[in-house]
This record gives sequence, structure tokens and C-alpha cells, in this order.
Amino acid sequence: MAKSLKNFNPESSNLENSFLHGIIAMPARRALAKEKIDSLEKLCGFSESELMKLHGFGKNAMLKLKNHLKEKNVSLKS
Repeated sequence: MAKSLKNFNPESSNLENSFLHGIIAMPARRALAKEKIDSLEKLCGFSESELMKLHGFGKNAMLKLKNHLKEKNVSLKS
């Protein structure tokens, strides 16, 4: 029998439209969303060590994120 979609909340699963969609993996995007980090401006207010403490955010996500930020000429908090 198929699972019920009764408790499906389209707003909570709307991470597909995340500002980092296609840049970092879903677990890292969920970690950012949980902290209400939904823009580069907010993201740049965090340091690398602060982001690495988030559950779901690992070395691979950080490497990809740093490359993306370098392309955009912005950086994380020192």
C-alpha cells in the first residue's frame, strides 16, 4: 500500500528553490534552512567553523560552498 501524503507540507519541502540548489547537497541545504540561512548575505555572517558544526554540513559541502562564494567574490566571516 502506498504511503499517505496527508502530512505533506509543500512549504517545508520547498528547498528545491533554495539559493544554493545545485551547489551543495540536500543535507547541507537543510542544515542552512534550519538555521534560517536563506541568502548569501546571511551566509556571509557565519564563519567556516560555525557552519561545520551544523548537522548535515560536511567537508564536501564546505569545499563546494567556498568555491561558489569565490566565484561570487564574497567570503565567510573570519
